[in-house]
Amino acid sequence: MAQRKFWRTSVSFCFLACSLADTSLHAQSTHEEAKVVSGDSPTNPGPYATDVSPALTPVAVKAAMRKVGDWQVARVADTPGRSEWFGALYLGLLSAATTLHEPRYRDVVLNAAEHFNWELGPPKKTSADSQTIGQVYLQLNELKPDPHHLESMRAQFEELLQTPDDPAKPVWWYCDALFMAPPTWAGLAAQTHDPRYLTYLNREWQATDRLLWDPKDHLFIRDASYLDKRDKNGNKIFWSRGNGWDMAGLVDLLQQIPEKDPHRAFYTKRFQQMSASLARLQGKDGLWRSSLLDAADYPAPEVSGSAFYTYAMAWGLNHKLLKANVYGPVVERGWAGLTRQIYADGRLGNVQPGGSGPAVYPPGSSWIFGTGAFLLAGSEVAEWTERSPSAKK
Repeated sequence: MAQRKFWRTSVSFCFLACSLADTSLHAQSTHEEAKVVSGDSPTNPGPYATDVSPALTPVAVKAAMRKVGDWQVARVADTPGRSEWFGALYLGLLSAATTLHEPRYRDVVLNAAEHFNWELGPPKKTSADSQTIGQVYLQLNELKPDPHHLESMRAQFEELLQTPDDPAKPVWWYCDALFMAPPTWAGLAAQTHDPRYLTYLNREWQATDRLLWDPKDHLFIRDASYLDKRDKNGNKIFWSRGNGWDMAGLVDLLQQIPEKDPHRAFYTKRFQQMSASLARLQGKDGLWRSSLLDAADYPAPEVSGSAFYTYAMAWGLNHKLLKANVYGPVVERGWAGLTRQIYADGRLGNVQPGGSGPAVYPPGSSWIFGTGAFLLAGSEVAEWTERSPSAKK
């Protein structure tokens, strides 16, 4: 415990500088996408959809996915991006393309990869956010392998492999990073058979885990600035989407790491621990709040985190890492709650805008990473309904 406390204290000294740098870097990373419709928060988004069903059937699930996916594609098809926000959206579109047999979703993603010449995003080589799009490139490369697709990524990661760690400043110093970077490193290891990528990700993941994992609540705090923060009721502050990033990151990581890898058991344990904690915090409407322990001050559902949780737990059911009798009802309530946030035109509402902690937003708020999470959830829920003997066909 003393070593853990020292580590956290050391990192907290550098956090302000890291945070200021991150703000500047995020501004740079989104500058290229200034004209992209990545999201908005209208005060009058119109009526809710009446043609979407929360029923847990493959037909109903896929219909909801298509409605949301079509709306989003119409807004971004001609404006490619490679930020972490677009990375999440593109991963959802690739998953939906398979589930819905919809090649035009995949074409949107492929066009973006070619537009950026298969290069990682700005602004900085060490930024986890800039590495998110690498997951997209790797999935596309699986469909049609080409060494050119991975050249730039491999060259950039080679530099990182040669860069010594700074004990006072973890590379992945915020919990979101566990979605952004590790699956890219794992995917590159799987496709190149170079074990150094796995060694790097395991080392850096553990550094972040030591800093941000709460061993009592089995959730991640967002970053070192939240170590000693409490809400007005004295509760720790756990950000919904931050933990959503982490759950989805664990799923994406487990899909890449070999079954016999000695670290796999650790990631599986974290996934199961988080699932148990989050199941207890699910709202009566099936969704989770922006601040997970403070539903009173944040009464609105938060859809991006909720969609990532539903995705992760449905994946856990499909891969028999979670018990169906315990988590099946959680997934069912989660999916039903998500479908109730769809507007008549296909907009997915109650998505918290970009940020780094709990916030308040209008019901019509919709952002591309929320759509990506929804499509990922839909794909896994659709698969579960087809596998589950109790699900209605």
